[in-house]
Order: sequence, then C-alpha cells, then structure tokens
Amino acid sequence: MERIQSALAKARSARDRKLQGTNPGTGKKSTETGPWPGLAELKLNPGHLERNRVVALHPGPNASSFDVMRTNLLRTLRTNGWTRVAITSPTPGCGKSTVAVNLAFSLSRLADTRVLVVELDLRHPSLIRMLGVGADQNFAGMLAEGRIDYSQIRRAGPNLAFALSALPKENPAELLSAARTADMIDEIEAQLRPDVVLFDLSPVLVSDDAISFLDQVDCALMVAAADESTVSEIDKCGKDLAKRTQVLGVVLNKCRYMEQEESLTYPEQD
Repeated sequence: MERIQSALAKARSARDRKLQGTNPGTGKKSTETGPWPGLAELKLNPGHLERNRVVALHPGPNASSFDVMRTNLLRTLRTNGWTRVAITSPTPGCGKSTVAVNLAFSLSRLADTRVLVVELDLRHPSLIRMLGVGADQNFAGMLAEGRIDYSQIRRAGPNLAFALSALPKENPAELLSAARTADMIDEIEAQLRPDVVLFDLSPVLVSDDAISFLDQVDCALMVAAADESTVSEIDKCGKDLAKRTQVLGVVLNKCRYMEQEESLTYPEQD
C-alpha cells in the first residue's frame, strides 16, 4: 500500500509541475482573461432541473445536504492543494450523476469558486438530458479527435461550466487511458483554471472505464444507493478506488426514510 501511495504522490506531483509550467506566474485568476469568459452559455430551465432532482441551484433546505458536502470537500481540497474529484459508484442507478450536478451547483454559488464538470461516463452520458439542454455537444468526440475545441465546454452562470456529450462511445476505456487525453485535460485545466473539477465517471464494477482514468484525479467520492447497493459492492468498489486514488468517503443516496432529527434544518435568521 505504501508503494501505491508513493506512486500516486509522484504522479500527482508531476502533473502539478506540468500545469504550473503551462501557467507561469500563477496567482489569483482573472475573470477577464483566458477562454472562460468566452464560453457559450447554457440556457437552463429551473423547472426542468427540479423535475430531474437538481435541487442545489439555489440555497435552501433542499440544497443543505449538498452545501454540507461542499464545505467538507473544499476543506479537504484546499488542505491538500487538490482540484480534481472523481464521482463514481459501484453499479448503475446509484444517482452519482445527480450528486455530481447538485454538488457542482452548490460549489458554484460561492463567489470565488470556479467549477468545471466533465462528463466521462461515456457509455451512458446523461447530463444533457438531466440539464435539459441542446444535444449538440460532443466533448468525448473532441477528445477522440485530439484537438481542443472550447465550443464543447459551456457555462451555466459565471462560475460553472459543463463539458458534455450527447452520444455514447464504444470502448471508452481506451480513450480515457490514452496519454493524449490526459494531455488535453491538463491543457483545458491550465487554460480555464477552475478551482474544482468534478469528473462524472462510469460505475466501477461494470467496466474498466472509470479505473482507466483514476490516475488523472486527486481523489474520489463514491455514491452508493440505500437499500440497493450491497455491502460487498461498496467494499469492492472502495478497494478498487483506493488502489488508484484517495477515497474521500461514501455518499449514501436515495435515503427515503430518515430519523426526524436527521431531517431538521437550521431556521433562517431574519
């Protein structure tokens, strides 16, 4: 395990040096320079988002659990100097993409936090449907072509951008493990300079897609479904993740029944 952790640390250090070399003199980012301000805008329908369980667009009781997750995540990222977070699950249907989008909206409500969501569940891309936006984005196709096209990354407000794909790809593990893909992700991060990058990856136990990309992230969150994910699935997924990156924890999703005290929220102050 120590040898694995040492290899992970060396890989992360090499990537950080590469990004710093692309961005000499990195300091506080300017919102007036670089590709970020020129990204095309996504037009979102709040009603559509709510119907698809995207509840963290605005603060309030429905967003409170994601706000708590946001605070804990940011503390860990800032303590370690990390930016890249993989969000995955043991099996399909756990709600990992819904968690990723809600966490992204929660993070983006912080004025000084720029967030990029990269959809890399390439067998079953779902974020275009969830967000209710036009199916004309093809970030995965851009990666396959090997040429960065910032029209494939679009902003949803001043602090949040999405890299989406409308169509699935066959054999995505080969694309995700390619050195050219890693170089393109590095270049995009260096140019857009997000504070947090959330990668929506495929479930770990159904293919090698997620595992193929985990060496490109700093840490991972596992989303499990209450009454659906088994203990053995969670355990195996956790072990597979821990071999390749730092595991921040498990998000228990789809909790239909909660103790009364667990569902209480602090009253708003007048």
